[in-house]
Amino acid sequence: MAKDYSQLNKEELLKIIEKLDARKKYGLIWDEEKVKEQFEKDAENALPVLKEISTKEITDKDSSKPVNILIEGDNYHALSVLNFTHQGKIDVIYIDPPYNTGARDWKYNNDYVEASDSFRHSKWISFMYKRLALAKNILADDGIICVTIDDYEVSRLLMIMEEIFGESNHLGTVVIRNNPKGRMTSRSVSLTHEYAIFFGKSELSAIKKLPVAPEDKTHNYTQDSDGSWYLAVNLRKQGIDSTAVNAKGKLSDRYYPIYFDPKSGKVSTTKKYEAEILPIDPKGEKRIWRRSKDVIDEMNKKGDLWAKKVKDGYQVYYKFRGGLEGQMPKSIWSDSKFSASEYGTQILASILGARELFQYPKSPYAVMECIRASSDKKDAVILDFFAGSGTTGHAVFELNREDGGNRKFIICTNDESNIASKVCYPRIKKIISGWKENKGFGGSLKYFKTKFVKKNANGDDFKTRITHECTEMLCLREGVFDEVKKTDHYRIFQQGDKTLAVYYSLNRKTLPTLKKELEKIDGEKILYCFTLDITGLSKTEFANWHGVRLEPIPQKILDVYKQIYEY
Repeated sequence: MAKDYSQLNKEELLKIIEKLDARKKYGLIWDEEKVKEQFEKDAENALPVLKEISTKEITDKDSSKPVNILIEGDNYHALSVLNFTHQGKIDVIYIDPPYNTGARDWKYNNDYVEASDSFRHSKWISFMYKRLALAKNILADDGIICVTIDDYEVSRLLMIMEEIFGESNHLGTVVIRNNPKGRMTSRSVSLTHEYAIFFGKSELSAIKKLPVAPEDKTHNYTQDSDGSWYLAVNLRKQGIDSTAVNAKGKLSDRYYPIYFDPKSGKVSTTKKYEAEILPIDPKGEKRIWRRSKDVIDEMNKKGDLWAKKVKDGYQVYYKFRGGLEGQMPKSIWSDSKFSASEYGTQILASILGARELFQYPKSPYAVMECIRASSDKKDAVILDFFAGSGTTGHAVFELNREDGGNRKFIICTNDESNIASKVCYPRIKKIISGWKENKGFGGSLKYFKTKFVKKNANGDDFKTRITHECTEMLCLREGVFDEVKKTDHYRIFQQGDKTLAVYYSLNRKTLPTLKKELEKIDGEKILYCFTLDITGLSKTEFANWHGVRLEPIPQKILDVYKQIYEY
C-alpha cells in the first residue's frame, strides 16, 4: 500500500527528502528497507563464531595433505567469520547463487520467492550485494571471483559486480552450454546456456591460459617415443628478422650450409655429405637457420633434427616442443562435459546412490574449467559460499589428482532441506573415501557450524565469552588444528612446523609456564592472548617473548565485526 505523505509532519518529510538526496544518481538502486533479511535479525544481539562438529571430521593418514573446510550456516555469517580468518587470502571464489527464476527456486527469509512478488528483484539484489561485498574483502589482491548465472538476473548481477569490483576489473563473461536439450518455456526462447562472469579483485588479477591437449591443437603435434609431444618445424626461419643479410650488407653467422647423407640420414655441419642445404626460401631469398651451427650435430644424434626431400631439394626440420602451455579461454564453452544433466545430475546420483536429492547440480568439469581460468596456483585456496551439492569441493579434488596439486577448499551451505547433512557432506565424504568401483581421492575435512555469542550490557563479560568461543576461528585463521595440550588457562595446537597457542585468562599466573613450553618447540609460533585493553597486549608483560608472534583477542575479531555489524 502506498504511503500517504500528506499525513507526515515537516520533520518526517525532511528526513525522506534527505534520504532521497543522499541516494546515488547512477547505478543500481533498489528498495532495501522493505527487504531486510533474517540474518540481520539474528545478529542484532549476537555475533557469529564457529563450532567444530568433531564427529564429521575426516582425517587423511598423509598429514601433508591440505585440510579442507565445510561450514554449515547462513553464508552471510560464514563470510563474516572468513573476513577475520581469511581476509586477503582467497585465490578463487566460485559461486552458483540462486537464479531467481520466480519458479519457487529459492527462499528469502524462509519463504519461497514467487514470480508475482513485486520485490522479487530487490530481494535478490539485496541478498547478493551484501554477500559479494563481504566476499571482495577476502579475495587476494590477484584473486578472481567467478559467478554463474542465467538470463533472469544476469543484467542486475553485472551491475552489482561492476559497482563492488569496478568496471575495469571485469575480466570476461563466458557462455556455457550447460543444458543442451534446452529449458522448455511457454513463450520464450528455449535456454541451453548460462553465464560464467569473471571479475578480478584488482589490476593484478588476470585470466589464466587453459591447458590444451596436443591432439586438440590446430597444428599437427606428434607424440614422441618418450611420451612427449612435438611439432615438426622447418629449421629455416621465416618472417621478421629472418633475412641473412643486414642493412650494411653483412652476412649472418646463422647462414651456413648443413650437409645431409640421404643413405644414412645423417646431418652435419662439419662433415660434408652428398647434399648441401642452405636456408634459402622458395623465392630465392637468403634466410637464416633457427639454431646456431654448434648444436646441429648434437640435435641430429638425439633424433631432434632431420632432413626431408621436397619438390626442389631438401629441407631441414626439427622437433619444436613449445606451444603447449595452453591458450586463453574463449567466450563460448560448448563441450558436452559441461552439461549439467549428463555430468552434474548423473555424477551426483552415482555418488549418493539416489536421484532428485538436489536440483540442477553443476558438472564438476565446468567448475574445474572456471577454477583453471582463475588461477594457475597448485596450492590455491578456493571458496564457494553457495556450496549446494558440493560440486566445487569435488572439482578441487579432481584438479589435485590431475596435476598433483595441493589446492584446498572452503565451502559454505545452510542445511535447508537437509542439503548440508544429506547431500553436501555425504558427497564430500564419499569422494574422499571412494564410492562403488571408484577409488577415493583421500584428503582431510573439518566440519564447522556457525554459532552466536549473545551480547549484553556488560562489555567485559561479552569480550570474555567471545574469547572462550573463538578457538575454532583462530585455528582456521592460522591453519593449525591438532590440539596437543589443554589446561584451564591455555591450549596448544600444532600442524606441521607451525604452533598455535591460545591464552584465555586475565590471570597471568600460568603464562610463564606456557612461555617455557613454547621455547622448547621449533618452527613458527603464534600466541593469541586475552586482554580487555583495546590498544593490545602490554609490551612490558611480553618483553622477553622472542620468536613468537603475539596477537590480542578478542579485539582483533571485534575490529573486523565492527565493519560488518552494528553493535
